[in-house]
Amino acid sequence: VTGSVMSIYSSEFGNVEVKGTIQFAIHYVQKLGEFHVFVVQCKDLAVADVKRNRSDPYVKCYLLPDKAKYGKKKTCVRKKTLDPTFNEILRFKIPVETLKTQKLNTSVWHNDTFGRNMFLGEVELDLAEWDFSNTQMNEYLLKGRIKVALRFVPQTSHSHKNKGNGEVQIWVKECKNLPVTRGVAIDPFVKCAVLPDTSRKSRQKTRVLKRASNPVFNHTMVYDGFRQEDLKEACVELTVWDHDRLNNHFIGGIRLGPGTGKSYGSEVNWMDSNVAEAALWERMMQSPNEWVEDILPLRMMVMARMSR
Repeated sequence: VTGSVMSIYSSEFGNVEVKGTIQFAIHYVQKLGEFHVFVVQCKDLAVADVKRNRSDPYVKCYLLPDKAKYGKKKTCVRKKTLDPTFNEILRFKIPVETLKTQKLNTSVWHNDTFGRNMFLGEVELDLAEWDFSNTQMNEYLLKGRIKVALRFVPQTSHSHKNKGNGEVQIWVKECKNLPVTRGVAIDPFVKCAVLPDTSRKSRQKTRVLKRASNPVFNHTMVYDGFRQEDLKEACVELTVWDHDRLNNHFIGGIRLGPGTGKSYGSEVNWMDSNVAEAALWERMMQSPNEWVEDILPLRMMVMARMSR
């Protein structure tokens, strides 16, 4: 997400696992020449101050790509709550023609009086594609989730010559609470690659589902040619996209692998599975011929570059 707050702030995130939702509505008031963001509430936010088991959240808005031009708008801080109610209107003075060239970045932060504020999640809306007749309250997930199952079949042939003929099977079941990015639910699909193979012909994908915030795919992808020892060097990259005829939009993804940072002795940036992702991969390696599954949060990441 090119205009994402993740590129605006370089080192202010901390290690908080993003979760929860935010509810807000947007409206352009022609008489005033103002763009209004009505921030209602957040629910089930992450705990930022672990020692005191609390968060002091507030919401901040920018219009991108030039965040300085129209300034930063933010709500008051709500102390000691993971379910803050704001009911505040954030106002931007901007011509409607200009507004339709912008992106609205709405982020949630923990206010730290004695240190750095901590990032609790974000939603980004492309106003170029927004239906401004839509003034209703929308609830956005600060992080979507994907339900996936894995199975390793060690050998699909009984021939001794085919010891490397095992299969990794990936069953993409469904996604939950994908964001509304253009005033309507997105048209999602899932891409899959098994690294270190970066050839485009190896990439598989599900069908596109129209206007589905909770799409059910039930699509199984199969990759063969695996030995047991290869599983320690490989990584399944699943990415969720919003389909667009001109340019698909990246929503988020997961990487399922050992998370060691290395593959066949070489350091690689895609071997970065977090604890939950690596745990599912480990369960698959320990349970050959059996399906293992989990529901995992989507995250932002730099995807492995595909070769031709």
